[in-house]
Amino acid sequence: HLPNIEVPLCPRNRLNSSWHGLYKAIRGDDITVKSYRVESRITSRFCHTTVKSSVVNSGPNAQSIGFNVQIPKRAFITNFTMNVNGIMFVGSVKEKTVARNLYAQARARGKAAGLVRYRTDMETFKTEVHVPPGSKIEFELHYQEMMQRKLGFYEHSLYLQPGRLVPQFQVDVYIYEPNGIASVETPNTLGEHFSGMAKLTSSKDKAHVVFKPSLQQQRKCENCTTSAIDGIFTVKYDVLRDSNAGELHVSDGHFVHFFAPANLSPLPKNIVFVIDVSGSMWGVKMKQTVEAMQTILDDLTMDDYFSIVDFNHNVRCWSEELVQGSTIQVAEAKKYIQNIKPNGGTNINEALMRAVQMLVKASNQGMIDPRSVSMIMLVSDGDPTVGEIKLSAIQKNVKKVMREEFSLFSLGIGFDVDYDFLERIAMENRGVAQRIYTSHDASDQIRRFYSQVSSPLLRKITVQFPEDSVSDVTQNHFDKYFSGSELVVAGKVLPSESTTLNSFTTAFADRLDLSLQTEADYLELDAALAQQQHAFTGFARQMWAYITVNQLLAERSLAPTAGKKRKITQRILNLAVEHQFVTPLTALLVESEEAKERLLADSPRDPKQGCCAGIVHSLPPWVRMTTPAPPSHAERPLPDHITIVENDPHFIVHLPKNNMDVCFNIDSEPGHILNLVSDPGAGVVVNGQLVGSKRVEEKEKVNTYFGTISVFYQPDGIRVSVTTDRIDLTDGMNNHSFTWGATADITQDRVKVSIVKDSKVMVTVDDKITVMVLLHRVWKKHPTHVDFLGLYIPNNNQYSSQAHGLIGQFGQEPEVRVFNLHQGADPLKKEATMEVKGNKLVVTRGWQKDYRRDKKRGSDVFCWFIHNSGKGFIDGHYTNYIVPRLDSFLPLPL
Repeated sequence: HLPNIEVPLCPRNRLNSSWHGLYKAIRGDDITVKSYRVESRITSRFCHTTVKSSVVNSGPNAQSIGFNVQIPKRAFITNFTMNVNGIMFVGSVKEKTVARNLYAQARARGKAAGLVRYRTDMETFKTEVHVPPGSKIEFELHYQEMMQRKLGFYEHSLYLQPGRLVPQFQVDVYIYEPNGIASVETPNTLGEHFSGMAKLTSSKDKAHVVFKPSLQQQRKCENCTTSAIDGIFTVKYDVLRDSNAGELHVSDGHFVHFFAPANLSPLPKNIVFVIDVSGSMWGVKMKQTVEAMQTILDDLTMDDYFSIVDFNHNVRCWSEELVQGSTIQVAEAKKYIQNIKPNGGTNINEALMRAVQMLVKASNQGMIDPRSVSMIMLVSDGDPTVGEIKLSAIQKNVKKVMREEFSLFSLGIGFDVDYDFLERIAMENRGVAQRIYTSHDASDQIRRFYSQVSSPLLRKITVQFPEDSVSDVTQNHFDKYFSGSELVVAGKVLPSESTTLNSFTTAFADRLDLSLQTEADYLELDAALAQQQHAFTGFARQMWAYITVNQLLAERSLAPTAGKKRKITQRILNLAVEHQFVTPLTALLVESEEAKERLLADSPRDPKQGCCAGIVHSLPPWVRMTTPAPPSHAERPLPDHITIVENDPHFIVHLPKNNMDVCFNIDSEPGHILNLVSDPGAGVVVNGQLVGSKRVEEKEKVNTYFGTISVFYQPDGIRVSVTTDRIDLTDGMNNHSFTWGATADITQDRVKVSIVKDSKVMVTVDDKITVMVLLHRVWKKHPTHVDFLGLYIPNNNQYSSQAHGLIGQFGQEPEVRVFNLHQGADPLKKEATMEVKGNKLVVTRGWQKDYRRDKKRGSDVFCWFIHNSGKGFIDGHYTNYIVPRLDSFLPLPL
């Protein structure tokens, strides 16, 4: 006898709505839940979750048993199986029409049906099984999702509502991040009852969280028979990032590029807040919106410009023009918001038109910084009732007037608003939408959303790959990057003789033009995954499909013609069936082993239900999907003969007119800053700060090396500071930081910085003066040696006549004569007399190293060595070149 079974996937509005737990005896309450296990495997931000459970009908009568599992809205169900009294039901994802036809055959025999319905944030997979007494049922549900980074964390949520005590209750979350895990935490979102019960173990690249409350620990009170487990179990984590160029992972013939730069100064914002003050906003909604706006307005800075538009049947502007986010203006705006009294209808169309006009006017008048981010933030709780009320017409009107550099973000409060419309209008105008639930924390929800978009760091980001190296690339051009988020690009790797894949990212930051490069080995990650017990080995293939399907669903909702929509639909169907994703266009067909019993998990045709929640950066029509050839990383080669400072520190000054190299050492103290080039005429200063070797014994001499090289360009106020850890660009107001972990090209005004990964930095000022800094890494456990920097400066730098410094003074080459060559104290080194600057010096023939071509052994540079820290060759004494700060010019005369 086959059981009667239903497999619906139903809408879920709030966590505390009418579903009363994971298991529900539909008729009768005598069921025993033997076990409930949840396992999530997160690998490189992609998660595969399995929910397994075993239930027995322990009552005297046949009854229907319900099994409910809440899953995140952005997840795709990939499979569901059941074992009912030994009869196995196995799921498979099929094109909806195919699944319905197969299902109809079963339906004709009076078998049961199921539905999938999509809502905003979560959905509930609900199975009903009518079984005789003593029956044993085992359920297994699988779903997949990509972790989204928000406010600096990935957050994995599992909805736990067993509704009863479970003898074997266990949740395991396994995380594997190849580049390393920066932090993992398990916030106590289930309440004080379970404080400290989640156990965390972690290493450099792995973490395991287990939540395994005993039967007694699950009880609401000591003698209670009800479970206290009712809520969301959360794991938050972030990964280690060794460079701003991002992470490139290659696995299983696919690649994923993660881009989440930090240490960049925020771009200025121009923001118009458009707030619904119609009658439906009266009470708690308005109170919470006002509370949120008070905090949001406080976040504005003097670099930001803003205004407020509030609307009911009429539209009002707090200020007809954008105003600076000064303390006085913010206080006035907060007072205005506080006094709003909701009433009347809803005229969304005119309010949005007014907001766009405000941004256009500011742009036309030159008020808007070309690198700033202009956005409209709409907060509404209902559909339009006044003016233009046709949603498609409003969408068209807004699209027509919005400029490409403007974005629209929509917040829908409650469930009376047409959220699908808010999502479409935001997506079409380079923004995102979010539903705000009318609960006690609505103001926090609004603030959290604003926090995600309040700190834009980059504009016009493009990720490219070498020609013929990749195919089927997902969205690779993004209008904006916000601090704490992440941009993700995926694709297929084409067969190649090369063993590495390169990616090239270009973007605009505040006063900076960036070009970043990173690479990944084709085989390295797969070899590492094979060694991991709990890794999800197919993550790259599934993540590519997940992103592609979500982007196609977004593109389909904006398709301009029926023909275009059909083509997109077919692509979605092919991918969803191949990768076994339940989407609005596919269905999950669950069959018994002999296909005698069929169940269908389906999705509605009603467009109001919307479709799967897309990832943050969905695919609007303005996106370029091509992957043109990336820019070649070309740098101006330095000449063979050059002025060098290496090791502890040895100066090698090349004198081209004399065709001679002259060497000297500077014997100074750790912490001292030496001026190398000081050119007030060109506005350029190059200084180096010394670090000491590790001291072994108290009386032993400490060698000094350059640990920091600074290039300061006074006309633009820009300083490039190179250390053995990172490269900083500062301009007085902003600081941008880059690691040695990636190749990058950065341009700010007239200063260009080229970083070659773990190797060197080239700084060019005004196309006239170039400085190259070479990185020397040593064994971390070496008893005395430390990491240090080498300095290489070409003689063709175009200094002014005012140039000086330990190196800069030789821009005006002195007359040098070497004579009286004779045998020195060291038979291998000859000595001579040098006549320079009116001085006669005893010099020794020797050699130093140039490490540009061979960083380990270097190449020999033969030179005349001057003793006593260059005395007589340099102007004055070396101590005259010690300056107080890294941006200090050399005071003259010496």
